[in-house]
Amino acid sequence: MPVLSIIACEMLEDELVYVLSKDQNTARLILVENRECFRFVRKLKFENCQARLFPLDRIPFILTQMQSPVSIQIPNFILKFPFLGKIHENMKEKNRETITVVVNILRLGLHVDCDLLKSEIYRNMKEMADFSDGILLFYGNCGRSLRSLEADFKDFDCSLYFLKDEKGDIVDDCISVALGGNDTYAEVMQSGNGTGMFYLTPMWASSWKEMKNKSSSTSDIDEHFLKNPLYKKVVKISNEISRGEEFDENVSNFARTFDMSVTEMKGSMEIARKSYLNARSNICKKHQIQKSS
Repeated sequence: MPVLSIIACEMLEDELVYVLSKDQNTARLILVENRECFRFVRKLKFENCQARLFPLDRIPFILTQMQSPVSIQIPNFILKFPFLGKIHENMKEKNRETITVVVNILRLGLHVDCDLLKSEIYRNMKEMADFSDGILLFYGNCGRSLRSLEADFKDFDCSLYFLKDEKGDIVDDCISVALGGNDTYAEVMQSGNGTGMFYLTPMWASSWKEMKNKSSSTSDIDEHFLKNPLYKKVVKISNEISRGEEFDENVSNFARTFDMSVTEMKGSMEIARKSYLNARSNICKKHQIQKSS
């Protein structure tokens, strides 16, 4: 059974919950157990999506056990009955479509240090490549810090996939993912006509105080900068699993803190969905070719 591993920014957990909950009939889900995964688990449960948690160093053994089921031989004479033969074919087809997804959520704020972000992602990629048919990075370009990963990773026997827009470009960051692509992001920024705007997805809205407390010279939440009169708007980007009242309150608190007005926009899960399905489809095809060769 093919294995798709996903290394994800905590800021994109809503998008990841969405795509996994839509695929739960054909995907077995394993989470890397760490401090960042527990809110993600709660959201999965809310969407009736179940996962098993294991430390990263235990997952190769767990996958070996999961992929060594007891074989059941069905006598050929039984398969001659049309109804039973059809059931058997449906079972084989479902097995061809089933994958195991291993998710590793990395902590917030890594993107403020491009070198640290790249080293953390690369370290986890190397550890997960040995048991994966493909790795999907649930990250944007984050200051172009990840642009050399594909070249650095070319010697690994594991395909690498990215979040890409309709043009095939890697998305700039998590806001570009939420808005539906780099072009849409650029259009929204230009629509401000020079007005400074700060973008809040549900995850950003629930995490901005934590990000502020971790502030550094490169932090996204620079209180002095955001209180500049040029910054006037908060762009509130909803998504399909955002919790209304909590999201509203978090955005209102941010807007009051920095004396901004709120503009609402509907977000999109399309980039997350299509990028996941592309990675999934490719590793399934690759697995079938390997089995038949």
